[in-house]
Amino acid sequence: MAQQDFEVEVLDQETNEFELSFKLIIIGDSGVGKSCLALRATKDSFEKLYSATIGFEFMTFFIRVDGKAIKLQIWDTCGQEVYRSLISSFYNNSALAIIVYSIDNDESFNHLEFWLNELRNKGNPDINIFLIGNKVDLEDNRKVTKEEAIDFVDNNKIKLFLETSAKTGFNAKNIFIEAAKVLYEQHLKYKDRPSRPESLASIVTRDSNRSLPMNVTLEDENTERKKKGCC
Repeated sequence: MAQQDFEVEVLDQETNEFELSFKLIIIGDSGVGKSCLALRATKDSFEKLYSATIGFEFMTFFIRVDGKAIKLQIWDTCGQEVYRSLISSFYNNSALAIIVYSIDNDESFNHLEFWLNELRNKGNPDINIFLIGNKVDLEDNRKVTKEEAIDFVDNNKIKLFLETSAKTGFNAKNIFIEAAKVLYEQHLKYKDRPSRPESLASIVTRDSNRSLPMNVTLEDENTERKKKGCC
């Protein structure tokens, strides 16, 4: 959690007014609900059958922290192995990474070490990392205990752990509220210094961010997007 108790207000997600912008990346195995979580938080919607993400999808989350309007640029990535080399190219410019697993899928939890190594070997050494255990609405099918996840967090110096449900909306927005607080606090720490961590290079003013593409999805021409569980 962020150390300071900032006053926060989730803004109208249709707004274009912001003073600071931070880039986030969501990673994890296919089918754990990464896209559904992002959609629930940004658009308050849920689709039981959601097209698997191919390459990247771009979403935004607007929030006011300590009186400052902030835009979170959320890069939602696919979990398919064929696209992992593309995903890793986005690690360096991300201020915060959200790793997602599903509590009813122990294989997705066992793969956390892989995703963590990817981040730490190919991303910035000071990148902030959150761990998210999704699909708590499937409690009866739970295969990963909360205690196991907390042990993983403690052993790997992860900034925040939350359990969530994209289906019910439980904690979905809180992921990005806490992300904004953590990144804003880090911004305050380094804003007056001549140098700052590479992961904060994505902090920009609104004017310098206008040319950022609003949507990037990389698709293989021979690949069809098939309807299946949230990716």
